[in-house]
Amino acid sequence: MVQPWYKQFWPWFLITLTVGVSLLTVVRVLILTNQSVHLVTEDYYKKGKGINVDISRVNVAKQMGLSASVSSEGSTIVFQFEKGQLDHYPAITAMFAHRTLPDRDFTQLITSDARGHYRLTLDNELQGPWFIELSPHDEQWLIQGRVEFPAVSFVPLSN
Repeated sequence: MVQPWYKQFWPWFLITLTVGVSLLTVVRVLILTNQSVHLVTEDYYKKGKGINVDISRVNVAKQMGLSASVSSEGSTIVFQFEKGQLDHYPAITAMFAHRTLPDRDFTQLITSDARGHYRLTLDNELQGPWFIELSPHDEQWLIQGRVEFPAVSFVPLSN
């Protein structure tokens, strides 16, 4: 005697397998759309062309004898700037870029005290790896480097 289809093993196995794979696919699509990782910038070609401009600005900083180092004291970031051939300590633009989280990137204009220390107080303490660029308002030179925060002692930014 033949049993009806709904009492047999194989139809339920095939239905369960199909529904399970479909549900996993929907879950993966939802996760990827909500938690996307931005490792490749959309304007990569323009950024690639801009590398040559940045290199020339880095070379200008080297020729002028400019250097900087950075440390953190809680939510305060401190830059120690060596002005080299400059007459005074200029106001500089500090750009912070996170390696994988572009929504955390920010730029801040900061000024120095008489000893060449620039202080930046943030709402939250920085954690993890950051790429930092320092440049004046006229963008004639550039100092850049990678820093792992928190940085208790001064970490030099490489030219």
